[in-house]
Amino acid sequence: MFVRFFLFGFFFFCYFLNLNLNANEKQLIVNRLLEINNLTFQFEQIIKGDIETGNCFLVFDNKLKCKYVEEIQKEIIVNDKTLVVIKKKYNKIYIKTLSKSPLLKILNKNNLIKFIKESKLELKENINLTYTDKEKQGVTIFFSKKNYELLGWKIKDTLQNEIYFLLKIQNINTQINDSIFQIPSPN
Repeated sequence: MFVRFFLFGFFFFCYFLNLNLNANEKQLIVNRLLEINNLTFQFEQIIKGDIETGNCFLVFDNKLKCKYVEEIQKEIIVNDKTLVVIKKKYNKIYIKTLSKSPLLKILNKNNLIKFIKESKLELKENINLTYTDKEKQGVTIFFSKKNYELLGWKIKDTLQNEIYFLLKIQNINTQINDSIFQIPSPN
């Protein structure tokens, strides 16, 4: 009888200790995010085995500009709920709305903090936070165990392709000119 009681108590203790550790990890990530207004970073984007690289500026809330290092001279601009893909080599501009995009969970600090609090935490090589919404859209965001900084994310696009967007932060809270997020007019 004592052994059963001891085992039950031990597992009960371990369960709540794990819940407390997960809550603590999440709070440390939130605390780190609260210190950040913007990021400059290098990225690697992987879609169906194809790898693209470049540099980005991210300003909370809802502003992102990425320049890809490739021959078609692609740029992506997000400003509020508008996403623009520019392919300078072909003189093409594509404008899309982000109203239901999982990117809005990442680019808006309040949405990101809500995501962190509601997500499932897994401690692996990094801290992986996963959330699936009502539309069954899954998003996983990766944070460093060491300093709780954003490392990237995994989302599914409208064609159900998994997109890995991995980043290496270069600067935090530097001066970024707001004009770089200006949406160009289509041709």
